[in-house]
Amino acid sequence: MTAGRLEPGVVLSPIRTLAAELGVNPNTVAAAYRVLRERGIVETAGRRGTRVRARPASVPRDRTPLQIPAGVRDLSDGRPAAELLPELAEALRRGGVAAAGRGYGDADLSPALAAAARTTLSADGLPAEHLAVTSSTLDAVERVLAAHLRPGDRVALEDPAWANLVDLLAGLGLVAEPIPLDEEGMLVEPLRRALASGVRAVVVTSRAQVPTGAAVSPTRARALRRALARHPEVLLVEDDHAAGIAGVEAAPLAGATAPWAYVRSVSKAWGPDLRLAVLAGDATTIDRVRGRQRLGPGWVSHAVQEAVVELWHDARAVALVHRAQRDYAHRRSALVAALAGHGVPARGRSGVNVWVPVTDETTAVTSLLGQGWAVAAGSRYRLASEPGLRITIATLRMSEIGGLAQSVAQAVTSVPPRGV
Repeated sequence: MTAGRLEPGVVLSPIRTLAAELGVNPNTVAAAYRVLRERGIVETAGRRGTRVRARPASVPRDRTPLQIPAGVRDLSDGRPAAELLPELAEALRRGGVAAAGRGYGDADLSPALAAAARTTLSADGLPAEHLAVTSSTLDAVERVLAAHLRPGDRVALEDPAWANLVDLLAGLGLVAEPIPLDEEGMLVEPLRRALASGVRAVVVTSRAQVPTGAAVSPTRARALRRALARHPEVLLVEDDHAAGIAGVEAAPLAGATAPWAYVRSVSKAWGPDLRLAVLAGDATTIDRVRGRQRLGPGWVSHAVQEAVVELWHDARAVALVHRAQRDYAHRRSALVAALAGHGVPARGRSGVNVWVPVTDETTAVTSLLGQGWAVAAGSRYRLASEPGLRITIATLRMSEIGGLAQSVAQAVTSVPPRGV
């Protein structure tokens, strides 16, 4: 497989067939297949058999940064605007002072952070009795999935999806089950079919979905909760990485199933280098995560936890985050409207990204580079969905929107797009 003699998607021989060909016990072949599955090299698809993964877990998808020529505006990286992030130095200093003396044997969760997190989570209708703190959204999601699932289990997630999440599933030996979405989030009927087919977990992005900017609406949340409630044993994981700057209210699904976890990161709104996410969930899930943490890093730095509390109570920092939310919403809506004026459909309900459907990503990306704009090709995020472009609006100036929309229209209208 690693030598390239077995192409992605090739179906391997049934266990008994291969055992007969090799003259070995079927248990030997079964054990070999299990090792390949656990390493993310193959995946088992029920009656469809065992097949070679499109991209083994040990080989991450191409993350080579787009080579951006001098003078080209970079709207490809998905990052928040640096000038709209609070200053961290003073908060970190005060947080370090507040955390002084804490060490081995102390509680892993700062009481001040727990109190503040419970207040904000409860205000959004989330049960917040059981909490943990992790180093990031992805850290939390990995720990929750590892606490409940085994290699070969199937996980439903939005398509297109956050590229890091897709890579994480492969790295854990889990099988991604793509579920289409629209601006209001994951579509209900495809999720129902996936649940009926036996997926073991569902990962939902609450808002600011990467790469489309979708956000679960209250109406969609009610329908999703009804679908999930029919399968109470399924693990539900919600990613709320853009709380504070998403631009829409949260519509959580938490509690629709027995095992659940809701991850709220501070990095996107308050500072990427803070590396902190608050995790709420059912008692068993949180106990498993915290127990496993004790065998690894132990805890997230109390100085960082206290710094986050300082920022949440700093009027200037809060005002800047509110300004970021308003600015991002203004830029998103203005770009979507300008594209519509050129007959180009786009999504961008929340967060810092706008998604533009195209027929040929390579042609569109190349054309835009030639016109002075760098955007991200949708192939980084797609599983089974149609091609598209992700445009990050975080640093986009209002004066640039008209020119960008015109360039995008020129890049995508040579071949009509397939729809949103």
